[in-house]
Amino acid sequence: MAPDNSPAQLPPKRQRKIIHVDCDCFYASIEMRDDPRLGNKPLAVGGTPDRRGVVATCNYEARAFGVRSAMSSHQAQKLCPDLVFVKPRFDVYKEVSRQIHAIFQDYTELIEPLSLDEAYLDVTQCELFNGSATLIARDIRRRVWQELNITVSAGVAPNKFLAKIASDWKKPNGLFVIAPHEVDDFVAVLPVAKLHGVGKVTADKLKRRGIVLCSDLQTWSRFDLLREFGSFGERLWALAHGIDERQVKVDSQRQSASVERTYDRDLPDAAACAKELPELLAKLEERLTRLADRYRPERPFIKVKFHDFTQTTLEQQGAGRDLDSYRRLLEQAYRRGNRPVRLLGVGVRLTDLREAALQLRLFED
Repeated sequence: MAPDNSPAQLPPKRQRKIIHVDCDCFYASIEMRDDPRLGNKPLAVGGTPDRRGVVATCNYEARAFGVRSAMSSHQAQKLCPDLVFVKPRFDVYKEVSRQIHAIFQDYTELIEPLSLDEAYLDVTQCELFNGSATLIARDIRRRVWQELNITVSAGVAPNKFLAKIASDWKKPNGLFVIAPHEVDDFVAVLPVAKLHGVGKVTADKLKRRGIVLCSDLQTWSRFDLLREFGSFGERLWALAHGIDERQVKVDSQRQSASVERTYDRDLPDAAACAKELPELLAKLEERLTRLADRYRPERPFIKVKFHDFTQTTLEQQGAGRDLDSYRRLLEQAYRRGNRPVRLLGVGVRLTDLREAALQLRLFED
């Protein structure tokens, strides 16, 4: 018999199956769960109006009045006079988040946390429910509700970009699936404003060029988008075609460490702001000490939020992390607004020492 010289047949590549899980108004849900008297009342978790607080999150009853996260508590109370304010209990939220992640681990080890209340799961290799990502997502939602009395929304799709959009499609307490054969039709009618990285400015710029839906964006070539939007044009082209090759990152890297404080009374000028720096920097150093084995601090930065909620962030390559260096950064940042300040933050960009060591070994080899 003649030898078989045909090329070896490789096993077919598995279609990726990504689930994005997002808890519904997480902090507020926990507060309503733990205190049934809060049920059906408009509720905000955050600081109180008399303390110049900010809304961390709110329930859907409050959102019906226009209350939103990151809104000043004073403005929130104006919109909803009956709004109930609850002080955050972050230790409780972290513990519930840990319990939710323990449920995730029964399905996959490929989990990328985005925050306490949301995460990506890659269930491509999961054999439960005959490998059905839809049934896996449904079971996760069932268990989180039955075991923790918390509702979560989930999106299922072939990639992270679409899974995240899908999880928001039927919120709250919903499940939405974008199957591989549905991607083209789904993306074609998707507003470009929904694309990751497209903020109001970019959306307005696209609209002026007649681009409202991804189908409009698909008529542009890669080259034209690169010319018009720089490196972001490549990303726009890919997303408009439903393409996202990003992997679920199990061990996510920190990009920065920072400390910030909102003041009960506005700091009137730059000199008053400078007096707050030593305390902020001391707290920052404490945080950096805990990261010392893994990260190296690099560029310092400073964040200033003015009394009208406009804000600016300034960083400088090569600057020191001493008090005088931060003072100089603060002076420059303050001049951008030159008005009373409600929040100050100090921080530093980080380099992952393990990644740096890996790169060094690659060059040595």
